[in-house]
This record gives sequence, C-alpha cells and structure tokens, in this order.
Amino acid sequence: MKTGRIVQQWDEMSQEINRSMAKWREEHPKATLREIEKALDEHINRVRAKMLEGAALLSEAREWKVTEQGPVCPDRKVALEEAGRGMRSLQTQGEKM
Repeated sequence: MKTGRIVQQWDEMSQEINRSMAKWREEHPKATLREIEKALDEHINRVRAKMLEGAALLSEAREWKVTEQGPVCPDRKVALEEAGRGMRSLQTQGEKM
C-alpha cells in the first residue's frame, strides 16, 4: 500500500470521526462529559487500530527476515515457532485489528 493512499484513508477516517461524533452528540444532547468522552474514545479507537495497521503495512519490518536466531517473543524472550502464513489479529490499545 502506498503512503499517499494510506494518508488519504486516514483523512477519510478522521472526517468520519467528526461526522459520527456530531451525529452522536445530536442524539445525546444531555450526555455528561464522561459519556461524551467514552463515545469519543470508542470512535477514535476504531480509527486508531486502522491507522496503526496502515502504518505497519508501510514498514519494511512487516516481513520478518530469516536470521540465525529467528524472531523472539519480546515478552517471554523465547524463539517463536513457525506456524505458517495466515490471517492474524492483534489486540492494540483500545481495539482489535
């Protein structure tokens, strides 16, 4: 995916946050600050996960390189085992990708 296309998608997602929050606010005119904050966080977290995915796909590190040691789990410090190629999902702060 090219940088220009990803930036365009991010612009569209940002605009969608604005539109959806404006609509949400119209539907909840008596919402408390806490409720507004929660709704905004939910909207932002969805977009955040998509932006993180797009930024990761631009990275040269998106493909692991075969090394003598191989990739290591950053938490447990053990070598990762090959499980083949397939769809993976990641849990980031706020949203699953």
